[in-house]
Amino acid sequence: MASTSKNPAGRTRPAHLPADRKVRVNSYLIAAVWLGLALVASIISIRIGISVALIEILVGAVFANTPGVKEHLTQTEITTFLANVGSLLLTFLAGAEIDPVSLRRHWKASVSIGAISFVLPFVGSFAICRLALHWNLHASEIGAIALSTTSVAVIYAVLVETGLNRHDVGKLLLGACFVSGLLTLSALGALFTSYGWLLGVFVAVTVASVFLLPRLLRLVIDRLGHRVSEPEVKFLFAALLGLGGLATAAGVPAVLSAYIAGLVVAGVFVHDRVILGRIRTIAFALLTPFFFIRTGALISAPVLISGAGVIGLLFVVKMATKLAGVWPLTVAFGIPARDRAYTTLLMATGLTFGTIAALYGLTHHLVGQRQYTELITVIVLSAFVPTLIAQRFFQPTVNMDPDDEEALGGEDASIVHRAPPRERPTSS
Repeated sequence: MASTSKNPAGRTRPAHLPADRKVRVNSYLIAAVWLGLALVASIISIRIGISVALIEILVGAVFANTPGVKEHLTQTEITTFLANVGSLLLTFLAGAEIDPVSLRRHWKASVSIGAISFVLPFVGSFAICRLALHWNLHASEIGAIALSTTSVAVIYAVLVETGLNRHDVGKLLLGACFVSGLLTLSALGALFTSYGWLLGVFVAVTVASVFLLPRLLRLVIDRLGHRVSEPEVKFLFAALLGLGGLATAAGVPAVLSAYIAGLVVAGVFVHDRVILGRIRTIAFALLTPFFFIRTGALISAPVLISGAGVIGLLFVVKMATKLAGVWPLTVAFGIPARDRAYTTLLMATGLTFGTIAALYGLTHHLVGQRQYTELITVIVLSAFVPTLIAQRFFQPTVNMDPDDEEALGGEDASIVHRAPPRERPTSS
């Protein structure tokens, strides 16, 4: 006979059931807590006029390090998956926002600024990690990659919220981010990817998608598009997840394929902004909060205190090398003074690819837990500090058209209109 136990009501039931119920995870409540925090972050963002992405990071860090509260910010396989998909969509959207015509017009500035914003911090960070902190070779390489990145996620979120993604300064930033991101992922792949047959398959499929994806998307839009069932959106999601799965199997960061996919379909979205707006709504309302809050939750308060010296040194190195590399080029390309400061500060941010590089190093035992936490803290600080300064003191004023204002919504549009008046940025 199966053993039984009595519950508080005096009824008997199999003894194994209470144990099962104790360990069962209530995914609905966990998701409600995370999205509740995202709602709080949105309200704070609207009130103080700072990008919601940064507030979500800060909220995640505070809640994850507060006794009695952090137990409710549970990280499960589901929240991690949603965060990864959010990162994938952010990267895709950032690539999709790059207008091919504008990229060709600004290609010299974009390539130059993007390249120097990667190369100089890479060299400086590697030297500090290897010579001053005495990290081993692989840890120094991971540190250099993680600290040389420019945050696609933060910059894209900021540009969308301010309406600058449709203007010259925003397009220049997205183009420079694209170059910096490609160099970052290329360095990570070149130094650490296993060169097997799956990598060859991934490269072949990625090259084929460059030619086929925009054609197939146009075909879906022409034959099935703009229906209630959103077949074109489902097609893009299936393509992104499929490419991401193949990239993961090949040992390549999934966001690389998403970035390339976004760029190759950007020309389609130039003529059909509706689909892009729908994907953006899904991403920002449901998925990106998991990514940003989880990023903040990775910060460890004890390491933040004990490793403050290392964190401060690495942060200064990242900021100094970024500013020293980007600012002279903004002057050389004749970018107006206010846009010059805004561009330089945002190019100093780091988050998405830096986090990916640090996590790759941890999961592949290339860096230790302490080194990982120090890198993550510097990356998050670099996402917050320069963006805060840029938005509060150097944010360009834009005159949004009705479509942009409707897409942003009244509250985000009001953030844009609160920016101080100034001359319109000129083409670089």
